[in-house]
Amino acid sequence: MKRSLSDILSADPDKSESIIELVSDDFAGSPILSNNPKNCAECGDQEADLYCLQCDEQFCQVCCESLIHRTGKRKDHTFRPLKSPQINPVKDTEEPPNAEQPPNSEQSPNSETLEDINFPLVRQTPGSSTFGAWITDRSKYFPVRLTHDERKIMKLLEAALNVSEYTDKIDIFSYVAKSKRIIIQLKEMCSILSGLVVASDIKKGRELLLQKDFSENAAFFKRVFEIGRRYKIMNPDSLRSSYGKMVYMIQDSLIPEVEEALGFNLLIDVETVYSVLQKNNALAVLQDDLVVHAIKEIIPSGKSKSQVQHEIKQKERAIEILSNRYSSADFCAENIRQCLYSIGDNSSYLRANRDPVDRMIYYLTKYFHPENIEGQFGLGICSGRDGARLSHNHLKQYLYVNQSLNLWREIMNDMFKLWFLADEDLLSTTNRYRLMDTGQGLNRVQACPNVSRAMQKIIADTQRRAGTWIGSSVIHLGDHNVPNAFIFVDKYLHVPRLLNPVVLALESIDRISKDPFITGYIESAFESVSQLFKTILVDFFRHAFDGSGADSWFDAGSCIDGRLTSAWNWANMVSKKDYYSVFLMAGFSGFDGSGF
Repeated sequence: MKRSLSDILSADPDKSESIIELVSDDFAGSPILSNNPKNCAECGDQEADLYCLQCDEQFCQVCCESLIHRTGKRKDHTFRPLKSPQINPVKDTEEPPNAEQPPNSEQSPNSETLEDINFPLVRQTPGSSTFGAWITDRSKYFPVRLTHDERKIMKLLEAALNVSEYTDKIDIFSYVAKSKRIIIQLKEMCSILSGLVVASDIKKGRELLLQKDFSENAAFFKRVFEIGRRYKIMNPDSLRSSYGKMVYMIQDSLIPEVEEALGFNLLIDVETVYSVLQKNNALAVLQDDLVVHAIKEIIPSGKSKSQVQHEIKQKERAIEILSNRYSSADFCAENIRQCLYSIGDNSSYLRANRDPVDRMIYYLTKYFHPENIEGQFGLGICSGRDGARLSHNHLKQYLYVNQSLNLWREIMNDMFKLWFLADEDLLSTTNRYRLMDTGQGLNRVQACPNVSRAMQKIIADTQRRAGTWIGSSVIHLGDHNVPNAFIFVDKYLHVPRLLNPVVLALESIDRISKDPFITGYIESAFESVSQLFKTILVDFFRHAFDGSGADSWFDAGSCIDGRLTSAWNWANMVSKKDYYSVFLMAGFSGFDGSGF
């Protein structure tokens, strides 16, 4: 029987029970004191339902959705149900859920669990095999997402590249033999990597140092550089100043005399989704109908919170089913999840890099007509006026801009493939480079047959869809304009860096115009918000595609690379535009993310 506070205070201290005994009696058998490993890591008194992959802890449904993972970065964490659902093979006779059936009024959308998710496209359909073949082919160029341990190695490589002066000591004219300089620098790079490994993980470093010769650790060094190449493909904004050094190191390690002196080279194939699944006999996962749900990107814009949550649960449920269905003793479910997430990373990449081009195509077709000119908003340009090097009337310029944007869109869509083809050209053992002065310093000039063929195909497809092609179709590859495949890929990585700030500024005009002072400025300078919007678009579509920006007519003009050169020339001149102050008010901070 519990005692009151007055009884406890008036009792004899010698005869009274200890507080520990009282607590033990009152809470005997409590889940909190029992320390059940199956309970929630947060509250401790409820059985855990979900396991967070990022937190590496288990939580109950209430703590997970209402407390811990409700806001901030934890909101984007992924979960795995602890109670594995009974997974049955999908039958051809399975019917999709009846859309006319009214939902259960007693169950809210937020109470939906992973086991309750239905997939409307689970049945075999005539187009499913086509999608499976399409995603299987594209997966050959999808790099596998880095694991936690690989990210540690990536940080070590990035640190080593930042302190390396490889190109400063190799790509120069010197009296010392080039092969000798390469061997010295590559050994120095291996020494730096070994030292960083020792500093970060003494156990792994000890294993490296037990081998006195670098050639005995060749597998480790190859893996380090493969991780760097894989990371760069998936994150084009990373390693912007050091990736070239890394590629040139691998390129030079393939020189016969260098490879003979080192005892190894630094080249192995980049790990892709296709190669991993093929090696483990799991390619069938890409032919499964559920892969559509497992790899799709969840876009929250224009959707309710419950709808977004439903799509997230649907995606996680599909990943869970596929990973359990196709796992084996040699290929665990976690590896399949890694491959599915890697395919999903490509969708995120396309949204960040291809969607800005789609948005500009939308603005062009919505606000302009190829045959009708609205007042002063014609797209015509004249050579010699405002820096233009081309003479196009409104119709011709409209088609020229439309074709250029569609060409950029296709390049962004196939950028992962172009990365791999550029790797093949750069690291070819039969196609050697020449060190030449291209007018922009000494560069490695090298033929690019694989990238050239891929670009010719992209241009041919774009021309076929366009019907009439305006301008030249010359591609500069392996010359003084674009010395090698790495420079080519790096050049087109600037397309989203150029278009994204413009799109963001245009989309922010409606938001900032709600301020009465900004609206007053816009009306006094541009008459109206709609006039400002069209003024920006007209200037961009005219002078970002006017053939300007190069030293000669051959280097710019209307050729394939000249279109991008003109766009960058416009970007360099944007600070002199009348609407530049509006860009600043919209949050513009530069075209490459490094400020003004």
